[in-house]
Amino acid sequence: MTDNSSENLRHSLAHLLGAAVLELYPNSKLAIGPAIDNGFYYDVDICGQRTSPQYQTPLSGDGTGQARTVADKVAISDSDLPIIEKKMREILKTWEVFEEIKTTADEAKQIFADNPYKLDLINKLEKTDQSITIYYSGPKDNIPTVNSLLTTHYSLLTGFLDLCRGGHVVSAKDINPEAFKLSHVAGAYWRGDEKNPQLTRIYGLAFATKKELDEHLAMLEEAKKRDHRILAQRLDLFSQHSVSPGAIFWHPKGMVIWKELEKFIREKNDRYGYGEVQTPIMVKKSLYEISGHWDHYREDGFWFNVDEETFVLKPMNCPEATLIYSHVPRSYRDLSIRLSEPTGRLHRNELKGVLGGLFRVRQFTQDDAHIFCRPDQIEEEVSTLLRYTKELYETFGLPTSFRFATKPDNAMGDSKLWEEAESSLEEVLKKLKLKYELKPRDGAFYGPKIDIHAKDAIGREHQLATIQLDFQMPERFKLEYVDGDGTPKRPVMIHRAIFGSFERFIAVLIEHYAGAFPVWLSPVQVTVLPITEKQNKWAESVHEKLKEAGIRTEVDMNNETLGKKIRQAELQKVPYLLIVGEKEVKAKAVAIRQRGKGDIGQMKLDKFVAKVKKEIANKN
Repeated sequence: MTDNSSENLRHSLAHLLGAAVLELYPNSKLAIGPAIDNGFYYDVDICGQRTSPQYQTPLSGDGTGQARTVADKVAISDSDLPIIEKKMREILKTWEVFEEIKTTADEAKQIFADNPYKLDLINKLEKTDQSITIYYSGPKDNIPTVNSLLTTHYSLLTGFLDLCRGGHVVSAKDINPEAFKLSHVAGAYWRGDEKNPQLTRIYGLAFATKKELDEHLAMLEEAKKRDHRILAQRLDLFSQHSVSPGAIFWHPKGMVIWKELEKFIREKNDRYGYGEVQTPIMVKKSLYEISGHWDHYREDGFWFNVDEETFVLKPMNCPEATLIYSHVPRSYRDLSIRLSEPTGRLHRNELKGVLGGLFRVRQFTQDDAHIFCRPDQIEEEVSTLLRYTKELYETFGLPTSFRFATKPDNAMGDSKLWEEAESSLEEVLKKLKLKYELKPRDGAFYGPKIDIHAKDAIGREHQLATIQLDFQMPERFKLEYVDGDGTPKRPVMIHRAIFGSFERFIAVLIEHYAGAFPVWLSPVQVTVLPITEKQNKWAESVHEKLKEAGIRTEVDMNNETLGKKIRQAELQKVPYLLIVGEKEVKAKAVAIRQRGKGDIGQMKLDKFVAKVKKEIANKN
């Protein structure tokens, strides 16, 4: 496939990055180089010029038994990226085409005999029905043939060769040399397995125009200012400690946000007809063997033995929900049954190296729900869920977009049921005339799904909500309802999470609002600031009145100047500051300073209380 889509542009640049690395570090071994959101990366086993005898290290963890020849390792850092970037632009001037070369597995193994990562990929491809292709990038007059590659090492070619399934620009001249930039270096294990070699991952950004790149770089600078980890420390929302990696210690102010979101989601669930449930956090592994999760997620879970049996810290709620459904006989008249577990605590063994703030944790809380319905109810239920999601995200000013993800390579169950599930889910999107992006082979292992992405205040998209259609789990758990003709039928199971997880959603909100939460979510909604000690009594009275009205408030009676008190409260991003001076004491009023607007004048206390309560009720 050759076109000038963003994905193909970025994948083409991954090839260019690989070529530049091999020119600068000739003994390096390239692993994989995909396109990603806003850019690309290449994982590389980077080596410099050979200055000592070779040695061999087996490639572990995948059973290939391949050995790799390794020269002296070279550690590169972000400071090396300008040199690599310069080399990319030099090479680009000589490139004209991206040419496909079809080959066989045996031929590909000969061509990449000295690269254990490519050999590993070829071995995997050989076990599937996928064709094996190589792509040449370079001058159009030097395109090699398979025969020439079998007799001449590809490093001696004029141009660049890579194992690749395709997806490039029409011409190398379609790549704007001013519209890409290498961004940073990270570490990555081959195939994500700590038992395998650690590679160097070089990330890059890429766009069609320099203007788009500049705008994205400006957004990244703004994102640094909004980093939820920094803001959380400044606002005293949560902390993390080495005694529990990947878990969050929530502070009182952070728990205010959490509890408001919990209250909000429960109110929405009640309105949409959910019954709330709670399931155990520790379950025997046999439940996950039935559901299929044990085979698919064993390495990603926490499990241990108790009384000679293996138990699992719950990594997901869906198998437990099936037990509640099957606890009593069900009739077609009972369906749909909507079971919500809005605070289901889950555990997944994420790699230590990828843990970071609230976005990637090992212990998290999912606002989960499972709907059991008849096949004829799928359209109504999914349509209602999409409306529910849209309403919820509009509350936070987060525009949504949709991705339809289909059967993955590791799918479980009958292919006919998969076809039925995919058809049903996509039909809803089409009937609602929703624009969506197709994500082939990106569904859950038990069913296709609609992922909902939310765009934050600075244009970043976050995958949060998900709606998954599942014909497989009802089959594995033998779930039934009695139909109108008296025969037993299988229900359909819909998995859904709207926040996604509380932790991730709160991280998005912190950065979306830059810590300046709307009144209803703000840990402190009003701070009362007496100008001098003489106004302390009225300030305390105002404080008590606000508390009685259910408004979260603090009073600052420290012996500091008013200017310093205001600066401190503004750093805490409090929505309203009430200045209390001699005039306010006499008028039984307050002088209001509103976040983002400054002084808005004096107001009677009762009127101000009514104003704030209305904003809270309206989720402002």
